[in-house]
Amino acid sequence: MTNPLPKPWLPVLLVAFLTLGLGEAARGVTTRYWDCCKPSCAWSGKAQVSQPVKTCNIQDQYLNGDNVASACDGGSAYTCSNQGPWAENDGLAYGFAAVKLARKSERDWCCACYKLTFTSGAVAGKTMIVQATNTGSDLDRGENHFDLAMPGGGVGIFNGCSRQWGGIGLGNQFGGFTDRWQCSTLPWQWQQACYWRFDWFRNADNPDVEFEEVSCPQAMIDRTGCGRWSRGVREQDEGRVWDGFEQVEL
Repeated sequence: MTNPLPKPWLPVLLVAFLTLGLGEAARGVTTRYWDCCKPSCAWSGKAQVSQPVKTCNIQDQYLNGDNVASACDGGSAYTCSNQGPWAENDGLAYGFAAVKLARKSERDWCCACYKLTFTSGAVAGKTMIVQATNTGSDLDRGENHFDLAMPGGGVGIFNGCSRQWGGIGLGNQFGGFTDRWQCSTLPWQWQQACYWRFDWFRNADNPDVEFEEVSCPQAMIDRTGCGRWSRGVREQDEGRVWDGFEQVEL
């Protein structure tokens, strides 16, 4: 698929990965999904961001504009395949999630990044950095909830994948595939992110986490096109003063 076009006016903070100093890590729960629908944070007006999350057409090519209706509502906007997870090494991975946080809203979490440290299951002790690209009415367990986006993870209450992927088997509605070989039935663009679940993630089943908000790695912003306005970072560009974006270089 076509890579996002670079935006020369986006500043890159050449600093090491750092947290935003929000205090002790909070506790949360995780689930998994991949419904192929347009992410909620792909709509304009959700938060103060550089632009809404990028979406793709049925051929997995970037769409122009953020007002294209979701494929799950009869439109033509889908989640892009590059918004799946990937491993940096055996202890660290990156990815995206639908999020719901206690006493907060999409204005707080759309395109924000969170460091998740898994505290249970087969991935206990591993770390994952996720960017919030979505939310969901079904994320209502009364807890801090991260629904990790991974192809083959189950469509949940919405299903745009049958249309995009030509009616292939999707596994269980909640939970998705049960065996690694099923990932090979997906179109090639989604296969590696599906294998990630059975390799790096060790097919963990909804592990608990401790989490804290962190600066977004540049590699994640490159995939979604969405960065949050930072507070206190001011740059000068051809006589104009503007806020920078919270991002770091990997």
